[in-house]
Amino acid sequence: MRISKSKFVAGCQCLKRLYWQVHEPQLAAQTDAAAAAEAIMQQGHEVGMLARKLFPGGVEVCERSLDQAIRATRELVANREVPAIFEGAFEHDGVLIRVDVVQRRKGDLWRLVEVKSSSDLKDNHVEDVAIQSYVLSGSGMKLASVWLAHINREYVLSGPTVDPQQFFSFRNLTDRAKNLRPEVVIRLRSQMNVLAMPTPPEVPVGPHCVNPVVCEFFSRCNQPLPDDHIGYIPRLHASAAEQLEEMGVESIHEIPADFELGEFQRRVCTAMQTGQPWFSADLEKEFESLKYPLCFMDFETVNPAIPRFSGMRPYDHLPFQWSVHVQRQPGSPVEHFEFLALDSGDPRTAFIASLCEALGEDNGSIVVYNEQFESQRLWELASWLPANTDRIRGIQRRLWDLLPVVRNHVYHPAFGGSFSLKAVLPAFVPEMTYEGLDVPNGQAAGLAWESMISEGVTGSEWQAKREALLEYCGQDTLALVKLLQVLRTASGSQA
Repeated sequence: MRISKSKFVAGCQCLKRLYWQVHEPQLAAQTDAAAAAEAIMQQGHEVGMLARKLFPGGVEVCERSLDQAIRATRELVANREVPAIFEGAFEHDGVLIRVDVVQRRKGDLWRLVEVKSSSDLKDNHVEDVAIQSYVLSGSGMKLASVWLAHINREYVLSGPTVDPQQFFSFRNLTDRAKNLRPEVVIRLRSQMNVLAMPTPPEVPVGPHCVNPVVCEFFSRCNQPLPDDHIGYIPRLHASAAEQLEEMGVESIHEIPADFELGEFQRRVCTAMQTGQPWFSADLEKEFESLKYPLCFMDFETVNPAIPRFSGMRPYDHLPFQWSVHVQRQPGSPVEHFEFLALDSGDPRTAFIASLCEALGEDNGSIVVYNEQFESQRLWELASWLPANTDRIRGIQRRLWDLLPVVRNHVYHPAFGGSFSLKAVLPAFVPEMTYEGLDVPNGQAAGLAWESMISEGVTGSEWQAKREALLEYCGQDTLALVKLLQVLRTASGSQA
């Protein structure tokens, strides 16, 4: 039996995950997380292609057949004219790997380089290079060193193209990979034994279900909790949860009245136990600072690993879309304005110029949900486009955040312990739902936009993605309009 490098790393996270990956991969959940994982893989591929520029003259092993790839790799290893090999295939002790880069060094030695699209070293990276080092050595390759190349988060794009020398940071993991060798052997034997079993091993759920990645079989082991489970109490300390479990209490309805909880947690429990939403006596005061015209604003962004435009760092947020609903006076009709970048060009100047025009002069409140996100994006735009700094600061001064108002003064049993807009909105405005939308969330919006501006997407497909993005972002700001109306009515506030 053969296992790949990725399956070995999956087995290090959880042996049951490895078993299902090999024997029952069809059980993996097809969720938004799967689409996001695919996007991450594509981003990793782009980073890997950039890293190859550091090794001029390197040759890629293009064969897809594993046996053919191994033979092609052997031929390249034997050819002293080849300075580096990309995607070389090696096998030893039942483990098959494709290596990002092996670079030829003096004296028949080789340098192993694993390329990651993360901005720092992680524990599973060491496991990754350790299994590669084990297989390469077992295949007869003499390793001089083992390295990890990851993204330098401080790199700033200053020209039309990315400088790979500055973009990557290198970590020497030679000693760590060598020290992990005995554990690699033990884990490999354990994984092979598990894969030979007729049924998956019993592995209790725990932090490993989501670390270092969310397991694609998460829902098979972690069954959904009942709506009234104590696990939905926000910020419940582990010791308190253990104490309740020892008392045999799993439902919020069964929590004793004298059990010690924080004020906020008790508020959540009261709402769940009564089945009624809770509003604080001070909710009405929160709305006194609102000033017309009211602008309801939302941004959509992507954060590519490889910066695309001048001044950007890896993983900086690139804003590509905004939506603004405006109510100029109490009771007046709500107007809608929107912007969506339609091609792969730099959207930042058009984004901020059109936004400033829609928001008008320096008066009136700009309602957002989680001010920190929009404010940080505005600061970044000011740093990239300094001529707009004064207008951007004017926008920031007008921001009015609805999130802390909800968090501090409102709770509905349907929140399920969450204060995200996707949880809060259907509780109070059930007629507004994101279910059925082609773009149901911000992550999907980023994926849809990247697809829309890519080559080859034209005609009806392009138009469908454009309409889906506009519908989603427009609903986000209309949701703020509706939610604010509901909360002001509940508090007795006069709009």
